[in-house]
Amino acid sequence: MAIKNLDIIRPVIGKELDEFEIRFRDAMKSTVPLLDKITYYLIKRRGKQLRPMLVFFSAGLHGTIKDSTYRAAALIELLHNATLVHDDVVDDSYRRRGAFSINALWKNKIAVLVGDYMLSRGLLLAVKDKEFHLLELVSAAVQKMSEGELLQIEKTRKLNINESEYFEIIANKTASLVAACCAAGTASTGASEEVVTRMWTMGELLGIAFQIKDDLLDFETGTDIGKPTGTDIKEKKMSLPLIYALEQSSYAEKKSILSSVKNKSAEKATAARILEFVKEKKGLEYAKGKMYEYREKSKVMLNELPGSPYKTAFEQLIEFVTERDK
Repeated sequence: MAIKNLDIIRPVIGKELDEFEIRFRDAMKSTVPLLDKITYYLIKRRGKQLRPMLVFFSAGLHGTIKDSTYRAAALIELLHNATLVHDDVVDDSYRRRGAFSINALWKNKIAVLVGDYMLSRGLLLAVKDKEFHLLELVSAAVQKMSEGELLQIEKTRKLNINESEYFEIIANKTASLVAACCAAGTASTGASEEVVTRMWTMGELLGIAFQIKDDLLDFETGTDIGKPTGTDIKEKKMSLPLIYALEQSSYAEKKSILSSVKNKSAEKATAARILEFVKEKKGLEYAKGKMYEYREKSKVMLNELPGSPYKTAFEQLIEFVTERDK
């Protein structure tokens, strides 16, 4: 059964998610009124709670959900939201998840400072409670995310990303955070380093499938994922469907398409032309095949674990990642 809504999965950890939201709001509090106003705005427009769910499910798979688990989830949310706020400044982006970004409402200087505040709150949360193992895992993910972003920027300038480089970028930029959620949740239970590393790998596989799904959604019409269809083309980002289509093309076709991306990416006609080109070269089918390949690899690793409500819910979450329509 295709899982397109997280509501059927949440009840397994419903009480934990409610408690987490209370703790997360407390972690964001400040004595500065402006900062409190902005962090309240951020909290109100947060998404599906996918990252905390991954943390709690991973903990439940390996032990007992406890205070350390809540801190792991809060640490990831704080550091991740800090990177999102900074990303919007770097990208001159004024919308996120259909709402105005922090820099759109309060300008770049305040947005950078808010991102810095969340980063420091995350670090203090880990240090205060001596959760150094969690801090190490999440910091490794943030490092990889930065490296992936920089590599993508470098390659976007030349529009010369091949499939191998694409997977390197998304493994760092997107999948490392999903990996950190799974690893940190597991580590919060006191699991061995070997088990934590295994869950990092499983999360990385799932994260790659998640990003490929995002790539596919950007080529579909009528979706609402916080960015308009064709955004990747407008931003000159080379996603897997297009990369594969270009690899199946003649030199002349490739040159023509890349010229459109480079010089006419802002035009609506360019997105329509590239969508038809990708469909003709079966880029969408290829990307879907790769997405399911990584999904199945993550499910194989999950199936090696003992049965439990957490395992069932985690498997449904894996299905959701590849079947969602936004």
